[in-house]
Amino acid sequence: MRTPTLQYLYLQKPVTMVIIICIISVFPWIGLGDFSTKGEPREAAVAVSMLNTGNWVLPQTYADEFAYKPPMAHWLMALFSYPQGYVSEFTSRLPSALAFITLIGFVLMFFGKRFRFQQAFIATLLLITCIEIHRAAMTTRVDMLLTMFIVLGLFQLYRWEDLLELKGLPVMIPILLGCAVLTKGPVGIILPLFVFGVYLLMLRKYSLLTIFKALLYSCVASLFLPALWYIAAYKEGGDNFLNVVLAENFGRFFHLNTPGINYELGHENGVWYNFVTLAAGFAPWTLFFVFSLFGIKYCKPQKSLKEILKDIWHKILSMEKVQLFSLVALVCILLFYSIPSSKRSVYLMPAYPFIAIFLAQYAIYITEYRMRVTRVFAAFMVSIVTVVIVAIGLTMSGIIHPELIVQQYTHHESTIQTVTLVSNMFASSSGLTISILLFMLIILFTVGYQMFKKINLKILYSTIALMFAINLLIDGVVMRGIREGASSRPFAQQVVKDFPLNDSNMFVMNNLKQYTNLYGLNFYMGNKFHNFETQKPSKGYMFVAEEDMEKIQKNYGDKYLFSKLTSTNYTIADVRQKILLCSFTLKTAQ
Repeated sequence: MRTPTLQYLYLQKPVTMVIIICIISVFPWIGLGDFSTKGEPREAAVAVSMLNTGNWVLPQTYADEFAYKPPMAHWLMALFSYPQGYVSEFTSRLPSALAFITLIGFVLMFFGKRFRFQQAFIATLLLITCIEIHRAAMTTRVDMLLTMFIVLGLFQLYRWEDLLELKGLPVMIPILLGCAVLTKGPVGIILPLFVFGVYLLMLRKYSLLTIFKALLYSCVASLFLPALWYIAAYKEGGDNFLNVVLAENFGRFFHLNTPGINYELGHENGVWYNFVTLAAGFAPWTLFFVFSLFGIKYCKPQKSLKEILKDIWHKILSMEKVQLFSLVALVCILLFYSIPSSKRSVYLMPAYPFIAIFLAQYAIYITEYRMRVTRVFAAFMVSIVTVVIVAIGLTMSGIIHPELIVQQYTHHESTIQTVTLVSNMFASSSGLTISILLFMLIILFTVGYQMFKKINLKILYSTIALMFAINLLIDGVVMRGIREGASSRPFAQQVVKDFPLNDSNMFVMNNLKQYTNLYGLNFYMGNKFHNFETQKPSKGYMFVAEEDMEKIQKNYGDKYLFSKLTSTNYTIADVRQKILLCSFTLKTAQ
């Protein structure tokens, strides 16, 4: 067994290499493209408010709304934006990107010291290239930051038991779990301590009292930092803040209606939703798993179901500690998020590193003992990518026009717009696009070359590199085109130029139960919207989603005169419809 010093030296170069891969995977692309979802500008607007008002406890955002989540991610966004004096797409996505890099580095170090290094290395590569983790690393959301704090907290809890046998309490545990709470609420403590508690029970080493004390001490110590913010926020926000906390942390968990909350908790799905999104989130490696099922030899079991389950249970209990901990972590996280009716794919991300280590072990086994599976999967990926590159080449040369082809099969405006935007990006043939395509071709030929060799592990590595290249194409070209072509930014710049808008005369409807919130437009207008329903102004300008105009006329047409001034000539991505600018005056004031 290697000494700690030798382990460190052995891991140093691979960790550096993985961090470089992570940096290339996200850093050049997080500043490309505007916000195209409602979640990103909603979070970024909180950081805008912090910088503009100096309120770092409970800043007001969209039309007198305050943040739904604790401020750790927003603090980091504001901190990174402070030197330049404004919040940009790059600085608002930077916390997620840094959390992703930190997570991957520590995953490799943690597993690299406790498993075969090759297993840990492949596990990190699967994480870097799988859809869910990569996507979360590129967005202005809190989920990647939360995942990093929870997973690192779990690693520290494991080390506490493994090295100290629950004696004392390492200071990093309350710091990491406290930061997790400050990122998204009590789940940052409840989830990791739930995993750790089940793991301690599975060890059958400690009394129930010892386990209870360990969990209690960890919980109390971890609540100190978050309590400071919650107390300060309650003093500022009062019952309105308390209602949001209850809605986000308990209403969303059990899908309960909370008085005073004017937004839908949403995301209600059945238990199977988690497994479907998990399979989608780990793509394309779930496809590799599916391919492998055809290479396994099946035989009729010689034992009864009860005996089989008993044998499985004994094998689980006899696992090495780190394997048992990883299994408990992934099962408990999946179970935990199967309880609430509100479900989203990003909730499951803390389970991804623990799933990845088992998937890496399985991939190595298949590569070594079911050699044909790896080659067939590589051939499948090569075929798909080849077709895509040929289609891109034909588009760049002007031989085909994908938007015209799509129009023959659908009249859905949003779909046609998306295909048109992507097609235009390839038709422009920029230097970046050509460079990425050349890189893809090099990787493609590498995979093909390795398929003629006898070393299947190199085929696996080259297939992972191919997925990495695909991500570069998606981030550097495809998503950039969609974001820039369907953003609220051009409309915001145009209306500021054409109409006398100022900090006091711009209004929106802030009620998600009835209307569409324009978070993207609010960000690009400088977070200066006011709530029409609460202020009831005599005149001003109102931004409204096209489909909501009829409801506004119905609810306020007897008191106000609304006049349409202009609108977007394309569908805005984050609201999936056009946005109108109207002037309004109170009829009695005419």
